[in-house]
Amino acid sequence: MALETLLVKVKTAIPPKLLKKKQSFKSKHQNVGVLAFEVAGTISKLLHLWHSLSDAAVLRLRNDTVAALDGVRKIVSDDESFLLGLACAEFAESLRIAAESVARLADRCCDPELREFRQAFREFADSGLDPNGWAQSGPKETEAKIKKLERYVAFTATLYREMEELLALENGLKKFLLNHSNNNNEGSFVLGLKDQQKVYDTQQKIFWHKQEVKDLKERSLWSRNFDSVVSLMVRFCFIVLARVKVVFGVGQTVPPLSRSLSGYATVHPSDHHHHHQNPSTPCDDSDSGSSECSKLEEKEESKMGSSNNSMRLFLVSYCKLLKPEPNTLGSQGLALHYANLIIVMEKMIKSPHLVGADARDDLYSMLPNSIRCGLRARLKGSAGFCASDPALAGEWRDALGRILGWLSPLAHNMIRWQSERSFEQHNLVPKTNVLLLQTLFFADKEKTEAAITELLVGLNYIWKFEREMTAKALFESASFNGGFLKLQKLSP
Repeated sequence: MALETLLVKVKTAIPPKLLKKKQSFKSKHQNVGVLAFEVAGTISKLLHLWHSLSDAAVLRLRNDTVAALDGVRKIVSDDESFLLGLACAEFAESLRIAAESVARLADRCCDPELREFRQAFREFADSGLDPNGWAQSGPKETEAKIKKLERYVAFTATLYREMEELLALENGLKKFLLNHSNNNNEGSFVLGLKDQQKVYDTQQKIFWHKQEVKDLKERSLWSRNFDSVVSLMVRFCFIVLARVKVVFGVGQTVPPLSRSLSGYATVHPSDHHHHHQNPSTPCDDSDSGSSECSKLEEKEESKMGSSNNSMRLFLVSYCKLLKPEPNTLGSQGLALHYANLIIVMEKMIKSPHLVGADARDDLYSMLPNSIRCGLRARLKGSAGFCASDPALAGEWRDALGRILGWLSPLAHNMIRWQSERSFEQHNLVPKTNVLLLQTLFFADKEKTEAAITELLVGLNYIWKFEREMTAKALFESASFNGGFLKLQKLSP
């Protein structure tokens, strides 16, 4: 009792600040532990962002996507500044999400500077202020940080797999022993020699896996100091943000990033005035409608304003530019559906002779009302049309090939973009290499639907042509066989 009273007196005699310092000192020695997997996932996203912003990657973005991907320029935009703005916005959004994960970890740190990461990151993005010097890193120092982070992620990913395998082995052994115990009618638990050997081998595997897990915990993020790891992540966030600004010229005097609506009607082989043509004839590109779209362009530019604060634009770009406009597939939730529709048609166009009535019905059920109306208008009066012209069939095949040549890559990129983000949710290392601007997300709905309608009209002709040619071949074969049988009967 006297000892307890003495301890209480000693505790009350210690100043509260000293107690807090003592507690902080203890917590500073805490390791990352089970949070290692969450930390590794965030680090891997930051590393992927960094590599996506390399000189070679940026050059590919400019040359292969913005300048050379025909589908993007036909149904998304032909304004290079706008497209680069979309890329910048997506990088900024990805970095913001990763930085928010880092901020949640930083809130648990003992270092007060790290706990202020969220506000410091916003200030650096907005004004370029970096009082802590977190973005100040030379090339060699940055490379050393990257290699260190990559090692941590690699070891942690291996640790995760080993722990999964260890758990599977332990659960398998428990299930095996439990089944033998339940199947034993005598109530005594006896294993045969073969089963004993199996149990022994499994126990050996479990033992070695436990040793491997123990070693990996020491080499991975699991056993690293929490504050030290978060400090490394905080600095790397600032470095990546600085790289984004350099790559996209944020903070420099640049023209406003606005959407160009020029070339509005030069999207697909048919335009509005072709909708009343004979549906059996493939249509060509047209520049009509540009005057109307120039007015829309002027109206859009007046909304954007003649000048923008590019530094401020960086902060709000992901919420402004990444929000699709009302006339796009992304705004109406149709991007993924249209991507699947285009891919289905692509397979049918490549092998029209394999397309049956059920497949045609399934394809038609995928069409929204807007495309169905356009298709009916194009096919009006062609119900009894005979598709027997090989030359015209060849022209349609060429036309469909040209359309798929620029439309199909965007559809496949849309599927890939979606699947890669699902992959990220279940894996430590992201594999995302496709940007939204390379998909159907920002594609103009009217122009995309016109191209899809053109594919459907051409597919209808090719399908009829293949069916008529097959029927003709069968008829000729049957006639030949019938005539041959008659000759056999007449012969002596």
